[in-house]
Amino acid sequence: MAVLQFVNPPGVHDPAGRYSHVAVATGATRWVLLAGQVGARPDGSVPEEIGAQCDQALANLLTLLRAQGLGPDSIAKITVFLTDASYIPAWREARAKAFGSITPPASTLLIVAGLASPQFKVEVEAIACG
Repeated sequence: MAVLQFVNPPGVHDPAGRYSHVAVATGATRWVLLAGQVGARPDGSVPEEIGAQCDQALANLLTLLRAQGLGPDSIAKITVFLTDASYIPAWREARAKAFGSITPPASTLLIVAGLASPQFKVEVEAIACG
């Protein structure tokens, strides 16, 4: 079983949000790389509202993790793509609901011009171990 240690070493600024600068995995026998997940529901429909898309993208990500016998605490690195900086508060709220009080993984958030379809406002990918 992998053990994840999250570190914010001295010599760099404190994280600007709820994330860790470094994730160190020891004893990892298996890495799980999750493709980017958008806010599409299982039936393929996509909610218009950004909060609902963030919630659904994270639900999709967690479903993929559970299918591998893992949970959110197995995520070493998460990358988030948003199509507008004004969506950051909705992302943070959805992340807090989905991840609760676990130690936050290493994280990158990018504002991009667009995603695979104009209806998508958020995409989330992750690297997990366990």
